[in-house]
Amino acid sequence: MSSSVQPESGQPIILYDGQCKLCNAWVIFLLRHRLPRDYHFAAIQSERGKQLLQRAGLPHDNIRTIVLLRDGQHWLRAQAICRIMHSLPWPWRACGVLRYLPDGLTNLIYNLIARNRYRLFGRYDQVHVIEADYPGRFLTD
Repeated sequence: MSSSVQPESGQPIILYDGQCKLCNAWVIFLLRHRLPRDYHFAAIQSERGKQLLQRAGLPHDNIRTIVLLRDGQHWLRAQAICRIMHSLPWPWRACGVLRYLPDGLTNLIYNLIARNRYRLFGRYDQVHVIEADYPGRFLTD
């Protein structure tokens, strides 16, 4: 396991479900499609992820969604995904405009996928470790 990475204040952190195969694939997609290097990742199930959730005032015991932490603010579910996608280069950046749609609509779609993600895409028995392939991008315990 890599050494603990400390993001600088204000750098964005993406918290994701480390047991979800779809979520892990999405993290790899972001890294391969040049998400800016100031973005860091932590699995929600990790001690570090739980600490970050608690510091943001979010429940840390049974949360299974995507969270974006940046500049003292946090976004969940579809809003987090849209803001993250807006940080990618074109054409993926265009997905960022979806954040202007009503939360009820975007989260309806997000929740439909989220509720079925383990059944459709599978689940790891424990947090899947992908940090070795991307040193310095993952916050470890």
